[in-house]
Amino acid sequence: MAGIVFAVLLAAAIVLARIGLPEGAGGSTVRLDAGQRNEVNTALELIPFAGIAFLWFMGAVRAHTGEAEDRFVATVFLGSGLVFVATLFGAAAAAGTVLSAHQPTDFGRHFAYELLTTYGMRMAAVFVFATSTIGRRLGAFPRGLSLAGLVAGLVLLVVGSSVPWSELVFPAWSLLISVYMLWAAHRAP
Repeated sequence: MAGIVFAVLLAAAIVLARIGLPEGAGGSTVRLDAGQRNEVNTALELIPFAGIAFLWFMGAVRAHTGEAEDRFVATVFLGSGLVFVATLFGAAAAAGTVLSAHQPTDFGRHFAYELLTTYGMRMAAVFVFATSTIGRRLGAFPRGLSLAGLVAGLVLLVVGSSVPWSELVFPAWSLLISVYMLWAAHRAP
């Protein structure tokens, strides 16, 4: 369930931020009307809960794959997941600072946007690759699910910040993995 909660919270935060800042970091001004400010504030309020749910999701994935995981890939899995959460929190803190400033700057807006869409999503790609590799090697995920992870990871790694809304690939993949793990747990004797 943690992965589903994470996926819903992160997707909601991304959608609210995209609606509140439709031009992303490329906007001509950082001035927001009251509606945009509320949408972005709501997105920022969701981020800590999404990060907490993500940490629980990481634990659920490890529990699902069992004790036979490869130590190298497991280290990449843990490292990329923790760096993703740190980057997500850093981007949210930077965006919150921009919103609360009396005279917001374009630098702060660009910093927050780049931190999430460039660095955070690339760490998410590494996490997806590591998780898919663990799932494939241990037989914890069906082949199609592992291949979907490789495609999702490539989109996050290569497309990244150049295509608006592409960051929704990560919560979609997390939702897919979580639903599979729930289904597999209910199917097991």
